[in-house]
Amino acid sequence: MAANAKKTKPSDADAPEVAVTTPALAELGRDEELEAYRSMLLIRRFEEKAGQLYGMGLIGGFCHLYIGQEAVVVGMQLVAKEGDQVITGYRDHGHMLATGMDPKGVMAELTGRRGGYSKGKGGSMHMFSVEKGFYGGHGIVGAQVSLGTGLAFANKYRGNDNVSFTYFGDGAANQGQVYESFNMARLWHLPVVYVIENNKYGMGTSVARASATTDLSQRGRSFDIPGEQVDGMDVRAVKAAGERAAEICRKGEGPYILEMVTYRYRGHSMSDPAKYRSRDEVQKMRQERDPIEQVRKRLSETHGMSDDDLKEIDKDIRAVVSESAEFAQTDPEPDPSELWTDIVREG
Repeated sequence: MAANAKKTKPSDADAPEVAVTTPALAELGRDEELEAYRSMLLIRRFEEKAGQLYGMGLIGGFCHLYIGQEAVVVGMQLVAKEGDQVITGYRDHGHMLATGMDPKGVMAELTGRRGGYSKGKGGSMHMFSVEKGFYGGHGIVGAQVSLGTGLAFANKYRGNDNVSFTYFGDGAANQGQVYESFNMARLWHLPVVYVIENNKYGMGTSVARASATTDLSQRGRSFDIPGEQVDGMDVRAVKAAGERAAEICRKGEGPYILEMVTYRYRGHSMSDPAKYRSRDEVQKMRQERDPIEQVRKRLSETHGMSDDDLKEIDKDIRAVVSESAEFAQTDPEPDPSELWTDIVREG
């Protein structure tokens, strides 16, 4: 990272090395490891299928896949409790699935069917589930940060101990509304954990070219907001950091910033060929740091699960994803009259 900082014109191909300072890993038992493995694998297989359907022309508009970043939201959801809220940007399918939203409803929204979470009218970036505490899905870069801060304000106003987990990327970390939100959250000690998913590239530009300072965990320093960098490829590190941050917020001492240093394997969106980085860079991350393979290895070596056991889990998840894809292709499209509904929410 120091070498990158000295360059006056860093290359787009530079993938900045970020020193991760998380001091401890959470101890996950067999059941928690299995829960994390199933959840991450569901996200991976779902996103792979979504990519296939997009390539077949069955999904229109934008489609941003979460492949490679699964440990972040899954680890944070191991910390969340009933009543907590999740809000994020446009790379949102993984967050929906991790909060327990039905894969059929998510996939049907991608294909614009009436059984989708927004009745087929919202698409990839605009799905919500108040029941599951998921508040979007937002296409405007950084817009969800002020909304997530508002969710935290509502929690404080109501006197509960719920936490708003507000996700945004390294690109959004430079947006002005982020710092306005930081100031308000610190003034009122709002229970919000700002989760910066630093996948090292904002669209096609490395974080070293776009940010004067690449330690994004310290972006709240001028507001006296504590923060830390976390290995976002290890679900144990994410859970450990999430527990600390959530506890601080539940005690009325928020907000808190967690910079999850992670990596996306695919392009920014399905239309991005990702020529700004080498295949070797991506392959190295897949081979050495894949979040799912790390858990798979522990389940095998530490918890005695056989290859057949693990293959059966994958088979079950593939069946769930296939069912969601079938539903998303056969469910009826919205009636034209739906164009005029849900414009204004009454009551």
